[in-house]
Parts: sequence; structure tokens; C-alpha cells
Amino acid sequence: MAAVALTTRQKAAVIVRLLLEENGDLRLSALDRDTQALLAQEMAGMELIDRVTRDAVVTEFCDLLDAVGLVFPGNLDGTLDILGAYLSDDTNDRLRRLAALAGKGDPWERIAALPIDKIVALAQQESTDVVALLLAKLPVSKASETFTALGAARGRQVALAMSMAGNVSETTLRRVGTVLLQAADALPRSALDSPVVDRVGAILNFTTAEIRDNVLDGLDADDLDFAGGVRKAIFTFAHIPGRIDPRDVPKVVRAVETTVLIRALVAPGEADAAAGEFLLANLPQRVAESLRDDMRDQGKLRPREIEEGMTAVVAAIRDLQASGEIQFVRPDEDAEAA
Repeated sequence: MAAVALTTRQKAAVIVRLLLEENGDLRLSALDRDTQALLAQEMAGMELIDRVTRDAVVTEFCDLLDAVGLVFPGNLDGTLDILGAYLSDDTNDRLRRLAALAGKGDPWERIAALPIDKIVALAQQESTDVVALLLAKLPVSKASETFTALGAARGRQVALAMSMAGNVSETTLRRVGTVLLQAADALPRSALDSPVVDRVGAILNFTTAEIRDNVLDGLDADDLDFAGGVRKAIFTFAHIPGRIDPRDVPKVVRAVETTVLIRALVAPGEADAAAGEFLLANLPQRVAESLRDDMRDQGKLRPREIEEGMTAVVAAIRDLQASGEIQFVRPDEDAEAA
């Protein structure tokens, strides 16, 4: 029995039908809408396919796969998913915006991927109706953060407007998304590679306690919100018990020269002494006892030498955290408020 001649679309329908039988999780939604519609229409017009024809279609499909050397996405969004990590942020954003404006990408996917601070900035400058659509399309976590940032009065207005968002057509929704994407592209982008708050915190990490306290007192008087952000970004020797997992203590100790570590462990002051004791308590007993012996044998140190020891430990922890070898424990609400 000879195989029945089928069109290319009919062959595609046969392959999809077979894949659906084998794997019910086949994501046809990843296809564009026109392709999905054509596939459904083609399958709706087909009935029985004999085994010979089925096997011939499968063989042809497998032969085509074997002949493939490389596969390119065929669209800009897919291409940028591959190249995104190798392009500058500006180039990546501009190309994705151009794709959305040309109708070749979903603007809402790009909006949902924006940092939360940009989304909040958009929400604060757009009309209530537009913000209602924005919150309706965002992932719940980002929608919640954005809604909270709006404040009670504006939040009530947006919540009321969201009750009417269900009547918006797909064309209007896409147009609003495109406009928001253009607005997001127009927002100023910092030329710095890290937030200013984090940068100030990192600088203060390696200053003396006296300088750090004086700077923070001044920031408290001039800009309380900025000062609070800087305090959260700071990590000092005294923060070790609340931010370092006890299981990571051996890694920290191995990263610091023993003579330098001893200088930090003999630090006076309640908070610094507690940090030193935390490190010792989470080391193997033999190692901890050896360090305690070295501490007892240590002569009198100048405050500057102790400060240098604590700074070296903090620097080692920062390096381990940056390389991914350890993770900071998230501070609890009491610690953040302190």
C-alpha cells in the first residue's frame, strides 16, 4: 500500500498529533497566533491517516532533523535570548523595544522583565487607567510591590480602575504596552554599574568605625531614607553573627591569614567580641582551641591593628559572597531596623 500524498501543513499536523500523544505538555502556545490558528484549521479538516502514510511522514521528518546543522530562532526576541548576555544593556533594550514597536514581540513580556524600580517609576507617572492595566498584566509579586509604592489614596483609585480592565480589547492592550515600553526606554539610566546606596555602603565597610559612624550620623540628618538604605548595605565585623550561616564559618576562616584573623578575634567591644566568639564557636573544636591559645599568646595590639584585622575578615567574606561560595543570611526585621 502506497503512502497518501499530504501537503506540508498536513504533515506538520500529523507530527504534532503524534507528539501530543507522546507528550501532553507540548507548548503550542509558543507558536505565533497565526501558526496556531493554521495548525488547528488543518487538523480540523483531517480524519484518518493510515500507518504507511504516518510512518512515511515520520521518516521524512526524522531525515529533515538529521540534516539540520544549526537552528536560528527566526525572530528578534529569540535571537536576543541567545545574545542578550553578550550585548550591552542599552543595545538589548533598544532592540527589544524595536521588536515590540514592529509588532514582532509582546511588549508586556518586556515590561514584566523590567526592574521593580523602573516599573514603580512608570506607575507614578502614568494615568490611573494605564496603571490599572499595568498591574493587571504584571506578575503578582511585582504588581504587589508596585501597588504598595503608590500609597493608599492612589492605590484606591487604581483598584477601582482595575475593575473595568477586563473589558479592554487585545489591540488596545498591546498599544498600551507599547506606549509603556517607550516610556520605560525614556527613563534615565544610571551610568554606574551598581546602585549608589550599595556603593556608599561598600565604601563605608572598609573605613574605621569612627568615620563610618560620623558619616551615617550626617546622612541621618540630611537624608533619612538614603541613610537607611546605606545602613542595610553595610556589612561590618559586628554583623557576622546575623548574616553568616554557621556552616560557612570554616570557609571564612580559611580565607584569612591566621595572624590577621587573631587580630580580629581579640577585638574589644560587646558586638565585635560576640562576632569573634561566633566564629570560634562554629569551628571544629581542635581548630577553635588552637586559635584561643594564639589569642592568649597575642601581645597587646594597637586599635589600628585590630581594625585592620576586622577589615580583612570582612573583605574575605565579601569576596566569598561575590564569588557565590557563601550567601548572606537575610537579616530579620529587627536587624534591619537596628
